[in-house]
Amino acid sequence: MTTPPAVLADAHWPAVASAQYDVAILPWGATEPHNRHLPYATDNFESDGIAAECAVRANARGARVVVLPSVPFGVQTGQLDLPLAINLNPSTQARVLADVIASVERAGIRKFVLFNGHGGNDFKQMLRELQPTTPVFLCSLNWWQVVNGSEFFDEPGDHAGELETSVMMHLRPASVRPLSEAGDGAEKKPTMTGFRERWVWSQRPWTTVSADTGIGNPRAATAEKGARYVSAVADRIAQFLIELAAGNPATMYE
Repeated sequence: MTTPPAVLADAHWPAVASAQYDVAILPWGATEPHNRHLPYATDNFESDGIAAECAVRANARGARVVVLPSVPFGVQTGQLDLPLAINLNPSTQARVLADVIASVERAGIRKFVLFNGHGGNDFKQMLRELQPTTPVFLCSLNWWQVVNGSEFFDEPGDHAGELETSVMMHLRPASVRPLSEAGDGAEKKPTMTGFRERWVWSQRPWTTVSADTGIGNPRAATAEKGARYVSAVADRIAQFLIELAAGNPATMYE
């Protein structure tokens, strides 16, 4: 059996028709500012690029995984005052997600991974509601949480910081402006204890929290750091995809 195409957007119908995929991955990003040096599509470039690398590595070891075209718009309700931060409300996301999963189901694929690339997206409750309606096994991951960033970066940051800038320097170097143009990503902290200690949550009003839309200093970012980190993330997710493709979710608990 030949290795199937890993990226649906680049594939042609005859190869897809004979691929017999076990797992479909849906990257889901966002369109929003990323400090002054990273582009609006940063979350999409990262989730697309890393998901593709994961699938290529998994397929090279016998899995049959396909990466679907990414959804480029995320939840931006805390950034509505930023120009062209394109918002999809969670209820809209849920409808899009249901339709995509229905298409995956019709294709005969029975395992689905939502590959999230944006911190404002939260798909858990959607998957809880959708799972009883489909025979497709549904799961999700946030790619930046797979490997501890502090093992690779001095100060990873939360948004357009050292971690994310290094990843973009590796994946899309032509899209990264000189770091001399970047803001320092300073974050204003909440004054109330519960929010400061993060045992109380509320949506952050982004332009109140950050003067340059970044959170985390990108100055120490390098492409080499990004390459090492992406490789570690891709290795770990690829191993998961291999296990998922071969395994039976109904019997995965011992």
